[in-house]
Amino acid sequence: MALQALRPLVRPLMYIIAGYLSGSVLYARVFARLLHKENIIEESSDHNPGTANAFKHGGLLCGVLTLVCDLLKSFLPVFMFVTFASQRQADGAALALVMAAPVLGHVLPLFYHFQGGKGIAASFGSLLGLLPTWQPVGLLVVLFLFFSLILKITPHYQRTLVTYGCGQVGMFFVAETMAVAVGFFMISLMIILKMLSSKEEKEPMGVQLLWMR
Repeated sequence: MALQALRPLVRPLMYIIAGYLSGSVLYARVFARLLHKENIIEESSDHNPGTANAFKHGGLLCGVLTLVCDLLKSFLPVFMFVTFASQRQADGAALALVMAAPVLGHVLPLFYHFQGGKGIAASFGSLLGLLPTWQPVGLLVVLFLFFSLILKITPHYQRTLVTYGCGQVGMFFVAETMAVAVGFFMISLMIILKMLSSKEEKEPMGVQLLWMR
């Protein structure tokens, strides 16, 4: 009887574990090694094993491969869970944990002694996994564009903090279910805490309006 009661929890738990393990693969390091650019992370100012440094220090091919795989490693667990889970599971707390698991893996990767990246590309992958529901990822894209082009916040470190902070609030209005809003809240909290604990030099925030340039 107890095993039967636990059965509905097994599938979500499998997706959560699979998502975390998938997120724990740092593709910036993988492709840097495959393309013989092993020092790109160490050469960067923030030592972040993510997409930005893959492009900046590893070149176009390394950057594109890293971006695609960092998106897919979050997209696939979330998309498969939403597609194959029961409606009750897809709308419940399990979805929030499945969304957050790949980002947690990227930030605290099992395969790299829990020394990971910021999780930005992975967060986009998780939200893309909700397709055809597009509003969550659409909100994050709009916020990044707004704070990059209209109300430009510099440097990128400060822009990211503001974007995810506003995204936490906005998601409760655009998400179709509370599970999605809570999932993004957990994702944003992980990214913000990771950035605040980063050893990179934190420049003062600058704000510039589009029509004042």
